[in-house]
Amino acid sequence: MINKLYKFMKKVIVSFFMLYGYNLLVPASAIIPINLITVMLITIFSLPALLALIAIKLTVY
Repeated sequence: MINKLYKFMKKVIVSFFMLYGYNLLVPASAIIPINLITVMLITIFSLPALLALIAIKLTVY
């Protein structure tokens, strides 16, 4: 049980840093906000979720 919790927390932290790293590299108009929903999406779906959020941000806004 502790091992599963450790893996989940590790994925959440990696997801947060993926989103933070993306926000450091892009101009201000393409920044994706770091909140619970975006971090959980990236935690569950990983890189495809990040790419989808980028595509949504660039097309809608």
